[in-house]
Amino acid sequence: MATNLSKSKKRKHTLEELKTLGQQLLSSRGHINNLPLLLTFVSPSSPPQFLLESLLTLQSFFSPLLPHLPPSFPSSTKRTEVSGKDDPEFIYKTWLRSKFDELVQSLLLVLVSPQSEDAYVFLREVVLDTLMEFVKLGNGGKFHSAIYHKLLHSIVHSTESVDSVTDLLASKYFKYIDVRYFTYISMEKLARSLEGNGISDDKTGSTDENSESHSRASIELSLRKSYYILSKIPSMEDNNEKSEHEMWSGSGSSSEEGNLKEASKKSKTKVKMPKAEKSNNNALSAATISKKMKSKFTKAWITFLRLPLPVDIYKEVLVTLHRAVIPFLSNPIMLCDFLTRSYDIGGVVSVMALSSLFILMTQHGLEYPNFYEKLYALLVPSIFMAKHRAKFFELLDSCLRSPLLPAYLAAAFVKKLSRLSILVPPSGALVIMALIHNLLRRHPSINCLLHQEDGNKTHNDDSKAEKEIVDGATVANISSIKSGIDHFDDEESNPVKSNAMRSSLWEIDTLRHHYCPPVSRFVLSLENDLTVRAKTTEINVKDFSSGSYATIFGEEIRRRVKQVPLAFYKTTPTSLFSDSDFAGWTFICDKTEENSNGNQEKNFADMSEENGHISAKRQRIECS
Repeated sequence: MATNLSKSKKRKHTLEELKTLGQQLLSSRGHINNLPLLLTFVSPSSPPQFLLESLLTLQSFFSPLLPHLPPSFPSSTKRTEVSGKDDPEFIYKTWLRSKFDELVQSLLLVLVSPQSEDAYVFLREVVLDTLMEFVKLGNGGKFHSAIYHKLLHSIVHSTESVDSVTDLLASKYFKYIDVRYFTYISMEKLARSLEGNGISDDKTGSTDENSESHSRASIELSLRKSYYILSKIPSMEDNNEKSEHEMWSGSGSSSEEGNLKEASKKSKTKVKMPKAEKSNNNALSAATISKKMKSKFTKAWITFLRLPLPVDIYKEVLVTLHRAVIPFLSNPIMLCDFLTRSYDIGGVVSVMALSSLFILMTQHGLEYPNFYEKLYALLVPSIFMAKHRAKFFELLDSCLRSPLLPAYLAAAFVKKLSRLSILVPPSGALVIMALIHNLLRRHPSINCLLHQEDGNKTHNDDSKAEKEIVDGATVANISSIKSGIDHFDDEESNPVKSNAMRSSLWEIDTLRHHYCPPVSRFVLSLENDLTVRAKTTEINVKDFSSGSYATIFGEEIRRRVKQVPLAFYKTTPTSLFSDSDFAGWTFICDKTEENSNGNQEKNFADMSEENGHISAKRQRIECS
């Protein structure tokens, strides 16, 4: 009934009458009944002009009153019953607080509404500015985290994509340190609620498949929006050097100081500040703000990474994790479970997780026993066509840089790469040659692989290590007797069991005759004595890691060649060979039916196999 009355009122009033109602509300408390009427125009279904006029009036009305309104908690109703029975002013302010909460809820609905008209695009910016103004003033002059949390909640849980609102929020307000601080707090809470919703959905097991798919789709959309918000927050790179931070709320530092005091009470530590700092608006030091920000940043990201992320978001997180998240975590080792699970998946996901996992191993002391076994399993032909292959090859070169790497492990990687060199495109063969060159230079003990005719000698040297691992030693001994057999097991996933030390790099010799000239020229670099490190230098893998057919062709075009063979015809040729090409030669074909039908191709094949010597001599005799 009330909704019908509000609709009828909305139809009866014109824009001029709406302005008059707003002026009356702002001029005198006697026209307070205009407030519910103006609130009815703040909705997505209202015309833009009516909505904007009502919004401006209500903002002007509530802004000076917000610091004096009671908090909108459930306990306020009890306070109204106890102490507010005989206090009309308190009842009036409590009613204003309820109307203000209705205004905030209506503004949030307008903000995430799916309208895409130009008028509504402008309205969204006005609505966002109004909400952030309420956030600034709504908590007695401090940062109102409850309103801000409702704002982020409505963005994350909206049914439509509202990336434009997130972009607007990031461009205008994420530069303020307190906005970023409370954004991390709210995102952690939202991630925990999404995690709880996912667990409850799995436990209930609803019979309706449509509702299940709808809930999964809504959770996936919320996860995408959550990641979009987190990715838009600027990093804290230069904040340690800054002594002052820009706050959105005028006394926002006091609210953060309150949080800091609560944390200090729990730890029972008291911080004594000089008088000069106390007089400076009780501002927190840059180091303290950076520490608090790191703590909230870590909690928000760790909670988000526990969620069942969509595949595309999962890959995007792995790509940016090593530069956008790990440097700013309070304890990066907390990511070890997430990264090891990602690295164990295999394929492209393992390649993306390698960067972050390598940082944890080299800079933060993470121990991962099966690291090289998993890295060895990633060496497949498809990795040379992957999108992130350049970073992978650079990390592969860094992972195999240690001089403490066992000889059998270095030999396994060298042999695996050489086998792949005959299966991958020319750009992949070039980067393989660079990796093999560096490995042979770093580990002189595996230079025997360059030319090893018999694997028995190496087998005798490494028999102690291989007898513990390889089963069926008699079979290996029998196979080693045969000459010309490569003992390397290309299908073995464990590099220890691959028998790489008993093999040789015969694949490199085949690359001397590669159809691509840069590859055949690059093979010559391995002819140098790589054991003398003073005479050779390591090759920068980065120069070859992002190569392709286009880059190879471009380099060949720019390459200066001293002599170029030329062949041209003054007249257009009418046949493949002319008489002048073979002076003194005649080609006679048998006129029998068998040669014309089927044996003609066989004769040509025989002539090509014998290189034309026998038949050529016979033809010369006939000519003479």
